[in-house]
Amino acid sequence: MNIRLAWRLARVIIHLVQGLATCALVFPWAGAPLRERLVRRWSARLLGICRVRVERLDASPALEHALIVSNHISWLDIFVINALLPSRFVAKAEIRAWPVVGWLVAQAGTVFIARGNRRELRHIFKGIVDALGQRQRVAFFPEGTVAAQGQLLPFHANLFEAAIDAGVPVQPYALAYLDARGGWHAAVDYTGDTTFVQSILRILGGEPVTARLASLAPIPAGPGTHRRELAQRAQEAIRVALGAVETPLR
Repeated sequence: MNIRLAWRLARVIIHLVQGLATCALVFPWAGAPLRERLVRRWSARLLGICRVRVERLDASPALEHALIVSNHISWLDIFVINALLPSRFVAKAEIRAWPVVGWLVAQAGTVFIARGNRRELRHIFKGIVDALGQRQRVAFFPEGTVAAQGQLLPFHANLFEAAIDAGVPVQPYALAYLDARGGWHAAVDYTGDTTFVQSILRILGGEPVTARLASLAPIPAGPGTHRRELAQRAQEAIRVALGAVETPLR
């Protein structure tokens, strides 16, 4: 490990420790506005240490109150969105096992779903509807897992029902990680057998990253709307924005 990479890794570790301290000492008594500011600031600093520059493209204005859905590429995704618009995330249970980061995103309000657990899904669904009813922002990755850049997996429709029940629109976000030449950044992909530690080292040791996040036109979710229709429209909007290829699940 070269000196630059070791220094960057040390800064990440220090920043994670600071995040742990904030969650343990400040979050228990902090109100929602303060927590949002802390999450936004902490996420932005983490990305800065990782040399990830966030570029925001508002193809449509980002709504303050919506069910946010995005394509899923990397563990960075949550922090890119939180650096711009802190949200309560719904994520796969595997993220909770990530060293330190899993605990931090849990403290920031992330809800984890175990695959195949229908009882837990019903409980989480009710929590999403309640949160949306309280005008909180809720975000999730409907692919259910990460995909390589340039590809888009089919969207699972179940959680889209929450937007219908809560009477809020769905706003798709298209997320891409680019290199200096404007192509997909190879170091960011988190597919296959790549471990969390390997991913961090690859990002810290690679060239700088531009994370381009585009908020797309909201999709109304009024009475009579079907969750599969919402999922298909959101997927198509993101696919077109990214120029991605739909890849069937294996």
